This record gives sequence, structure tokens and C-alpha cells, in this order.
Amino acid sequence: MKLGTANPETLAKTAEHFTSKEAEKRDKIVINYFGKCGVKQITDTIAQFLLASPRLTANAKVLDVGAGSGFFTVRIAKKIHAKSTEVSFYAMDLTPAMLLSLAKKKTNIASFIGVAENICGSIKEAKRFFNVPYKFDAAFSTLMLHHSSQPEKVFNSLQKILKKKGKAIVLDLCEHGFKEFKTEMGDLHLGFKPENIYRMAKKHFPTVKVEKLPGICCESSGRSAEIFVATMKNQ
Repeated sequence: MKLGTANPETLAKTAEHFTSKEAEKRDKIVINYFGKCGVKQITDTIAQFLLASPRLTANAKVLDVGAGSGFFTVRIAKKIHAKSTEVSFYAMDLTPAMLLSLAKKKTNIASFIGVAENICGSIKEAKRFFNVPYKFDAAFSTLMLHHSSQPEKVFNSLQKILKKKGKAIVLDLCEHGFKEFKTEMGDLHLGFKPENIYRMAKKHFPTVKVEKLPGICCESSGRSAEIFVATMKNQ
């Protein structure tokens, strides 16, 4: 699959890490990392944004970028469907093993392989096999950005696949000093400064807001890092 990525070796290593080390146990890792309360707050934050103005139409299309095993995708879709049953959800991820884990959950979420830095190209490839829309009403990404080799390209990529007045939300780690996360969890970045996220997003979206998610932090073996939430809207 040729998607114009500048770092194919990095992508290959990332895919290998999540195939061999995390795919089958990803859900348990997330629960252990955030706890049930943290998972609920993350899920509620994204769902509330998706349900807020501009409201999703009855037949809206929503994309999870870097969906992994679909841990958050499934939970968020359930909340949205409680309000609007006809909204369609799609999940894109680099790692086939992760999407296989999602498929085992037997949901009606359509999934396809792709890279976050080039969602348009990923959709074009996927359309050879699946009915994937070119444009979406909304997109979200949860804890994927720190795995991206080119984070700013992700924001450009998100903007390109959103409809007019479409919206996106990205949730990830704030900057931290746990260097071992790179080997333990396959991270490429040790989080991000919120001001740098704002700068990257603002280059591609007219409306951007970045803030820390209060009352939640990642915890693993006594280590913790804050969470940021970036929300963006197209004109």
C-alpha cells in the first residue's frame, strides 16, 4: 500500500510492536492504565463533543483515526447511538491485528487499514475493497498522536477528510519524562505541550481549542501523565 509516508520503516516497526505485543491484550492495557473512571471520562468527553453543535445529522459519518482494537470506538459509538441510531462509525488503524480485535467484538463499525498522516490516501486504497466515504461529518482520535512520526500532518490529514462545518477531537498525553514508554508501549513521542498542539492544529483549522482534561491522568506502575483535549472545527 503506497500512501506517501515519509517514514515507512518507523511505520513498520510500529505495526510490528502492536501486532506482536499488544493486539490481543490492548483492552486490558487501557483499563489498567486509566481505570474505569478514567475510561468513562475520556469516552464521555468525546461523545459530548460529537453531540454538541454543530449537531450530527441522522445519517452522519464519524471516523476514529488510529482506532486500535476499537476499545474507545465501541464505547463512543454506543453513546452516540443512544441519541441517534443512524449515525455510521468507521475505524481506521495501521495494524491489521488491532482491527481484527475490533472485528471480534462483532459491532457494525466498518474498519479499514490506513495511516493518520494520509487519511485521504488510505480511504482511496480502502475503497477498492470497501464502501468508505471520502468525507466525514466528524472525526476523533484517542491516544494515537504520540505514535505518529509526523504529528502536524495528522491535523492536516484530519482537516482534508472533514465536510464543511465538520469537526474533530484529538485526545492524547501531555509532555512527560517517562522515556521507557518508547520501548514498553511503542511510543514515538513523550507527549506534547498543549501550546504546540494548538500551533499545529491552528495551521489547518480556523477554530481550535486545546485544554487539559481535568481530574484524569494516565497511571501505570505509579507513573502518570496529564491528558490534553484538542477540538477543531471547519468553516
